Amino acid sequence: MPTLPFVPTLRDVARHAEVSLATADRVVNRRPGVRASTIERVEEAVRVLGFERHAGAAALARRESFRAVALLPRGTNPFIARLADELHLAARLQGLRRLDLSILRTDSFEPTRLAEAIRSAAGQAQGIIAIGLDDPLVTAAIDAVAETGIPVVSLVSDVPASRRRHYVGIDNRAAGRVAASLVGRFAGRGATRAFVLLGSHALRDHLDRLDGFRDALGRRFPALEIAAIVEGHDDAARTETAMREVLSGIGMPDAVYSAGAGASGLVAALRERGGSPVVVAHELTDETHPLLVSGAIDALIVQDPGHEARSAVRVLMAALTGGAISEDQERIRIEILLPDNLPK
Repeated sequence: MPTLPFVPTLRDVARHAEVSLATADRVVNRRPGVRASTIERVEEAVRVLGFERHAGAAALARRESFRAVALLPRGTNPFIARLADELHLAARLQGLRRLDLSILRTDSFEPTRLAEAIRSAAGQAQGIIAIGLDDPLVTAAIDAVAETGIPVVSLVSDVPASRRRHYVGIDNRAAGRVAASLVGRFAGRGATRAFVLLGSHALRDHLDRLDGFRDALGRRFPALEIAAIVEGHDDAARTETAMREVLSGIGMPDAVYSAGAGASGLVAALRERGGSPVVVAHELTDETHPLLVSGAIDALIVQDPGHEARSAVRVLMAALTGGAISEDQERIRIEILLPDNLPK
């Protein structure tokens, strides 16, 4: 009589990995709450034994409901307000009624507070979406949460050195290069001075935009130099104050690249001094739309917050259920808007 082939069970996987049956089940069905080192042992046992998930069990796992927290910056940034609305909508539609998403506002410009918020969110959620701050404290917080098996998805602004599961957002260096190309072409050959407005030097997306802008400007428009880098903390009032100080000190530039928010404060400061440099900014919002129409802003570089929200939810759900993602579907593209192609 032929010997039947060995078909490993989940109990065999647990025994091989020296963990409980419940822990093996959590790892195999991609549920959070397991340390990274334990996940590695269980996954190694799965490979060695040739274990395959039962289709019925996988289907049950996919119907499980999950709690998640999205950490967004406090403040008046209209793009973030739109993103919050889109995340709520995506949780209902993309989450297929299985994702209970809470949105918490935190001081994302303060690494200590953001790190505390990430650790606190891990105590109440099975997954986290966060606009990151590239700081060692934030990196350590994400790594600590990931060690427990809770996936973290960075959104808009990345924390690349961390163990976040996935980054959802545009290629910000490419956005900076696009801004340099627009500024250089619009300002013309006689332009020599440009200002760059950032929300903060600690925001990875803003730093990457600055790096791309500086690189492309140096290669393609070497006569146009960055004369000042201003921080406005993505707030119109603080941006206006900071720009006034710089304009009073070193005068009017030929061009301004606003890599963050607070465009109305920037324009107010420029108008007060009677200047009209080329201005390239980011995101189509209720704040920037009339400025683009009026000519106070020459061009906008935009990303789709709806696409980003849907992508973040899809990526997080895939991490929680063991599903796959499509890199092409999750790629966030850059668009250039002029007064001529504004959506109606």
